[in-house]
Amino acid sequence: MYYEYENKLLEIKDKIDNLKALYRAGSRDVERELRELQREFREKAKKVYSNLPPWDRVQLARHPRRPHTSDYIKLLVKDFVELHGDRRFADDRAIIAGFGYFRGQPVCVIGHEKGRGTQEKIERNFGMPHPEGYRKAIRVMKLAERFSMPVITFIDTPGAYPGIGAEERGQSEAIAESMLTMGYLKVPTVAVVIGEGGSGGALALGVADRVCIMENAYYSVISPEGCAAILWKEQEKVKEAARALKLTAQDLYRLGVVDCVIKEPFGAAHWDHRRTAYVVGYHLRRCLKELCPKDISTLVEERIRKFRGMGAYVEG
Repeated sequence: MYYEYENKLLEIKDKIDNLKALYRAGSRDVERELRELQREFREKAKKVYSNLPPWDRVQLARHPRRPHTSDYIKLLVKDFVELHGDRRFADDRAIIAGFGYFRGQPVCVIGHEKGRGTQEKIERNFGMPHPEGYRKAIRVMKLAERFSMPVITFIDTPGAYPGIGAEERGQSEAIAESMLTMGYLKVPTVAVVIGEGGSGGALALGVADRVCIMENAYYSVISPEGCAAILWKEQEKVKEAARALKLTAQDLYRLGVVDCVIKEPFGAAHWDHRRTAYVVGYHLRRCLKELCPKDISTLVEERIRKFRGMGAYVEG
């Protein structure tokens, strides 16, 4: 599935893929045409994605072909070993958690996973974690702390699951405990918002030393649909709600909620997963290189000060 404004780009991309196949088969005479089409694709993509309104950015963050946590793990983390279960109730497949090697360095990786295809999406609850998912994340974070491994989190969820069973098993408590654990974790932490960053379900994995966000991702206290329903009681107001929420990467950077915006290849991550992962890996490496040499007490103190300093308030 592609959006209407992407149709011309898709036509060019199909031609590029066909020419690449011919080139690999030995037809060297297509090289010039291939390079021209690649240049045309880059130029058109830059125009298409450069000035999109906030609601279109939200739709891009939800793009079905956008890379997920599992894609970044495959492309960036070697010898990844996934851990399962919260040791209390069950294993929540909406969250992936485990250990592996990033650029030769042992790391802990935790992230929301929406899944591909109908069956996997159902199994992973469309990326909406139950309390067991957050308790699994806490368990793995504490293991990482014990073995002095940096923690990398990938955020991509419309929000924590709001069902009755999740509430009965302590959804809000699990989210709060995850935030508290991350806040005082005695290892370097980096969070990357790769798609949707919905409400407390996203923030549970977002209390990090460095918070990065992809160019077309969003991070918000509520979805535009939820905001429109509460404020105007009309779904036709979603575009207005998206503007008012200041949820785009550019808005969040200006407000100081995130530390850096990661540019997406060709203007949107779904066109090239491998190249997107390379860019994300570059930023992760840069963040870890800056954070790892720091004294742990200084690291935790700076993290707490950073989050306490967000927003505006008046003491009564």
